[in-house]
Amino acid sequence: MSITHQPPATGAACWRDGDDPGDRLFAHLGELTLESGVRLPEVTLAYETWGRLSPSGDNAVLVEHALTGDSHVAGGVGPGHPTPGWWTDLVGPGLPLDTDRWFVVAPNVLGGCQGSTGPSSPAPDGRPWGSRFPQVTVRDQVAAEARLAEQLGLRRWRAVLGGSMGGMRSLEWVTSHPDRVQAALVLASTGYASAEQIGWSQAQILAIRNDPDFADGDYYGTGRSPEAGLAIARQIAHVTYRSELELHERFGRDEQPGGAGRRFAVESYLDHHGAKLAARFDANSYIALSEAMNSHDVGRGRGGLQAALAPFAGRLVVAPIDSDRLYPPRLSEEIVAASPSAELRPVRSLVGHDAFLTESDQVGRIIRDLLG
Repeated sequence: MSITHQPPATGAACWRDGDDPGDRLFAHLGELTLESGVRLPEVTLAYETWGRLSPSGDNAVLVEHALTGDSHVAGGVGPGHPTPGWWTDLVGPGLPLDTDRWFVVAPNVLGGCQGSTGPSSPAPDGRPWGSRFPQVTVRDQVAAEARLAEQLGLRRWRAVLGGSMGGMRSLEWVTSHPDRVQAALVLASTGYASAEQIGWSQAQILAIRNDPDFADGDYYGTGRSPEAGLAIARQIAHVTYRSELELHERFGRDEQPGGAGRRFAVESYLDHHGAKLAARFDANSYIALSEAMNSHDVGRGRGGLQAALAPFAGRLVVAPIDSDRLYPPRLSEEIVAASPSAELRPVRSLVGHDAFLTESDQVGRIIRDLLG
């Protein structure tokens, strides 16, 4: 196992082999046995860091990204980074994740498409994994991150925090490695994927798989990709990321000016977000990560949620978004009810689920309090 600055081979509509790595580093983790028993060889995780590790190694904070996020938590657009950091207001000198104080680490998740091993990465035969990429779970993703921590010499995280899919991994960290986490923040997330969440996810997956250019997942090198299906998947998802009231107040029944026929402003808004994601993300990764989220249940095989969380003796802060219809507050309340030491810190917002990205002031206060 080793860590280098050299990019691994990838493909697809996001980060590619030969592209400028930007601020990415790459940890080569060797073979990883997945929860299914399948062995995934030559696993690589891309990651970024900010700040410096203290001599005692006690100031490391792990930041977990959401479904279509990546390791670029903070920083602007530049070589290797076509989009700005998704938590730029929270990471930096004097900010809630103060890089003069904390050593911040953010990996790109296993199964992703921004430098970590995923469906667009080369298999041992040199061809992209494509349809052959094995199913991974949230537990597998955390197992890979635990390997990364070992390579970095980090025996214990001062805190692990993330929102949405990142919140799932935060909760899995305290469940599978309770002695390696001092504090955790589970933001806009859940202890298990609910029936409705799985249903929304399945509709998105089918939108991609039914795109004629999907080619059963083996579209790499064909000159075609299921961009239409991925864009539709994103449109479905984006409706769940915003509250009904926010969409109503923002768009109502306003019509888009110009063009032939009636077109509502909200349709244009969703088209924009669908096309934007299709230009920067890999459809196979979207499916792999969605299925990993569907597998999420920290109580599975552990005697339920309460038994799973019982070994964790650190501080657990659970922060629902009060207007979140994708991960409603009741799911956060279930986590708190299952763990006597857990604290509920609601975020108030009209936005809905995406408030974990937009309500920087409220989220920042929670992070400052968590870190002390």
